[in-house]
Amino acid sequence: MLFNPEARFDLAVRLRSRGGAPIGEVFTFLSGLYFRGKLAYALEFARPPARAHGVLIITTGAGLLPAAEPVTLRQLKGFSEIDIDLDEPRYRRPLLRTARDLHRRAAAESEIVLLGSIASGKYVDILGMVFGERLVFPSDFVGRGDMSRGGLMLRKAREGRELSYTPVLTAVRHGPRPPKLPRLPRRP
Repeated sequence: MLFNPEARFDLAVRLRSRGGAPIGEVFTFLSGLYFRGKLAYALEFARPPARAHGVLIITTGAGLLPAAEPVTLRQLKGFSEIDIDLDEPRYRRPLLRTARDLHRRAAAESEIVLLGSIASGKYVDILGMVFGERLVFPSDFVGRGDMSRGGLMLRKAREGRELSYTPVLTAVRHGPRPPKLPRLPRRP
């Protein structure tokens, strides 16, 4: 839909413009509940340095970008052509460079909260190498799939209740599936 040159909805029009649209909004549109939950949660609970620099999003070709960073359709197409694979230098190098930059800017006591997948090494291997024990994730993620994590984060953001974190490198990252989340009542 976004790549359809005839698309007239607001986000598609902005993506085709020189000014682009915020990457957080674009990824929310593309990913639905999963990313909407991540972004709502991150915006609700971000503390410095994330607040000062914006909530950061992992991209395939530009490393960590602030959620408010505008991207164009051309950039989005470029991201789609790069695999999230540790052996892919177009993914690995920018992520490593921007993570190291964040490491230099962040206060030594800062935790870096990963809201992405912790089950595989696609994010953990690079970010863990840079941040070590400072890289944490919500322990309630263990055993949950993408949509369950998205729903959990959306609920917690709405409630104003932050999840508990545990260091990624020393945590159990695989476990039994927790019970399904109850359905949320529809918002008016």
